[in-house]
Amino acid sequence: MIRRSLACMLTLGLVACATQPQTPSPSPQASGVPVSPPPGSKGPAEAAPEAAGANAAPVDLTPVPFEVARANFVRDTAARYGIPAGQIEATLAQAQIRDPIIAAMSRPAERVKPWNEYRPMFISQARIEGGKKFLAQHRDELMRVQKRTGVPAEVIVAIIGVETSYGGNTGSYRVLDALYTLAFKYPRSGDPAKLEREVRRELFFRDELARLFALTRDEKLDITAIKGSYAGAMGMGQFMPSSYLDYAVDGNGDGRRDLFNSYDDVFSSIANYFVKKGGWVRGGPVAVPATLQAGRDAFNPTEWAPTWTLSELAQRGYQPSVPVAADLTATPITLEGSTGKQYWLGFQNYYAITRYNLSKMYAMAVYQLSQAIAGQELPPA
Repeated sequence: MIRRSLACMLTLGLVACATQPQTPSPSPQASGVPVSPPPGSKGPAEAAPEAAGANAAPVDLTPVPFEVARANFVRDTAARYGIPAGQIEATLAQAQIRDPIIAAMSRPAERVKPWNEYRPMFISQARIEGGKKFLAQHRDELMRVQKRTGVPAEVIVAIIGVETSYGGNTGSYRVLDALYTLAFKYPRSGDPAKLEREVRRELFFRDELARLFALTRDEKLDITAIKGSYAGAMGMGQFMPSSYLDYAVDGNGDGRRDLFNSYDDVFSSIANYFVKKGGWVRGGPVAVPATLQAGRDAFNPTEWAPTWTLSELAQRGYQPSVPVAADLTATPITLEGSTGKQYWLGFQNYYAITRYNLSKMYAMAVYQLSQAIAGQELPPA
């Protein structure tokens, strides 16, 4: 889950922050930045992020030499987290700029696949069966987390299945190298229209690198050894350092938050992310299929929060295809299916899944995979 915020650092060489901007960027995973894609796929998100950034603080687009930016980073991270500057410098001396990471981040975006092509990337019979087996193996831990947080066990399992194939593909890059590369050598396209986004992305990864120092100190991890995705996401749930710091939970009470080896911690942390970041509603629905009245245009609001009452949606031609509580609010979803458009209504818990990765199709893939793991029949793609 790459966290979608650029935290305001003291002076990280390129930006002067007045407020903490909130900009689209992976969940624990970044939009358009695949974390641990299954073989043959691009990654969990071909995101169409919400319109955002209007309130983001301006950034200075003036180029800053690598040596200056790096020195500022050492100084500011030391002051921010109370870590000796010499220790930070010695660690950075072991980091490597990795050309494959730059190349991967520079790849042109693929076309946005329609739902009927997107879903098979993440929902297959093998993944469903793998999810059922994983849930059975860890049922006791998962049910404890479900009882405590209200997040269904099958949803937690589906996240792990989509992100890392149930822990089988958590990434092979040193996180230190990944974040160091993207923090100081984020690729530039040369397109002036893209420069601001590229600078913001570099600053996002620079902040994540700073947080990695705090995280590895606090959790007693070897900063030079931990591995993850080429975007710096870690563990079975693919948490970025900021999300690890803010939402990880010590699920087994051993005094550490271990998202690499402790299933209790992993399950509790994913659920905590949904509750604290996404506002998960215990016992609430995720999404239901809907119909759109003939002759009415699909409604695609730029803001994804489920703020529309069912009566307001009915005025726009939407009707849920199954009974739902009249007092719920929802957001409309349109998917390009194999036989035409599909219409859904997404509730607060659907919105919570989009906080993990800013993609409506990602959220639907996670939800439908969770339903299949729980033994429900999949709707047509």
